[in-house]
Amino acid sequence: MAKVRVIPSENGKVGKLIQHHDKESKKKLRVAAYCRVSTEYEEQAGSYATQVEHYTDEIEKNPDWQMVKIYADEGISATNTFKREDFNQMIADSEAGKIDLILIMSISRFARNTIDCLQYIRKLKEWHVAVYFEKENINTLDTKGEVLLTIMTSLAQQESEALSRNVTMGIRYRFQQDKVLINTYHFLGFDKDENGKLTINKKQAEVVKQIFYSYLNGKTTTQIAKELEQDQIPNGAGKTHWHTSNISKILRNEKYIGDALLQKTYTIDFLTKKRIKNTGEVPQYYVEDDHPAIIPKSFFYKVQKILDKRRDGFTVPNGTHHMYPNKYCFSCIVYCGHCGDIYYRNIWYTDGRKAVWRCYTRINFNHRRGRGRRCPGRNVLEKDLKQATLMTFNQLIRQHHLADEQINQDIMKVINNTDGPTLDEVNAQLDRAKKKLLETATMGDDYQELIDHIKSLQQQQAVLSNQ
Repeated sequence: MAKVRVIPSENGKVGKLIQHHDKESKKKLRVAAYCRVSTEYEEQAGSYATQVEHYTDEIEKNPDWQMVKIYADEGISATNTFKREDFNQMIADSEAGKIDLILIMSISRFARNTIDCLQYIRKLKEWHVAVYFEKENINTLDTKGEVLLTIMTSLAQQESEALSRNVTMGIRYRFQQDKVLINTYHFLGFDKDENGKLTINKKQAEVVKQIFYSYLNGKTTTQIAKELEQDQIPNGAGKTHWHTSNISKILRNEKYIGDALLQKTYTIDFLTKKRIKNTGEVPQYYVEDDHPAIIPKSFFYKVQKILDKRRDGFTVPNGTHHMYPNKYCFSCIVYCGHCGDIYYRNIWYTDGRKAVWRCYTRINFNHRRGRGRRCPGRNVLEKDLKQATLMTFNQLIRQHHLADEQINQDIMKVINNTDGPTLDEVNAQLDRAKKKLLETATMGDDYQELIDHIKSLQQQQAVLSNQ
């Protein structure tokens, strides 16, 4: 039988690193420490400073240790490592071979995510870097270290999950009590006062009004964004580059009418902090008249109808579904008399460049591929459409005997840059209306409309005379 001889270990490499470092060795142990607090509250700020001071003294007073650095993250959660700059720098320095030992107060300071914790500990072990958790007395290079670490990290993760759940319930309870929490960071049109209430930022509110009124007058989100960029108007983030999504979110935001819809999004994973849109999975809370309004509710609801209309599109009698193009003046208002489909604008380059409006069904018909349906609807030149439109408007105007006076009045408003006619203009209009009333009454025609018009002019005359 072969003889077996046991070769004893070197008293544990880990033990050497922390407690039994060979004092005769000329090479000092390169030691770093990691400190972290998850909030910026005053009591935790004190804990943060205490951690830094403690490990600075601990490392410097040991003659066999060489200070590498005190890595510290303040006001950062440990549920993930994404925003922990000093933590990530410590891992990078360990990989580069700059650190032999890392001192940490407890596992919860290192990570509250079991997967992250074990992943980084195993990487550090591969690089022969020991991590010592003071509170739990765990040495990661020890054979029992990973088992204990798994258990303790799991408990830290459960604690963090329970805390997250409690915070969420607290926020929802505040919502039910009409205690609104609104972040005004990058929020165009509003600021917060010393009590945390929303107040109107008058300069930004004018931009919000411009966006709503422009959309209500037929402009698209793309056109509005381009105009704002051309005028170098800053958005909520203070930048002059506007996206159509910025405009759409502003137009959909109920906070501009003084209301607040709470919990539009919710967190699905407390570790990754990922948030998704709430489509009914968790309760929402709608608070009316919570703060001053920038936009009247009637305007806001009209805008919502237009947004919904453009989003949903429409279906023509022949069954074709269209979105609402409004790029050109005749978009969605010229229909085919044969199939009922809408006309689209095309450019022809035969005999020069010219705009032509064509039936959508006819455009998409392809007899070779068997696609679409044949339609005899004829093509119409844009200049002919414009001419026909002008003729129609002129006929409508001529049919109304008060149209000339109204047109003159509107022209004078523009020329004089006033909100209404002057006293002389009203007197002149009143004289003409009285003469016309006499002529109409003599001929036996209906003159009730003229009488109403004269009364209106007399009221304007009284108002202007008292000014």
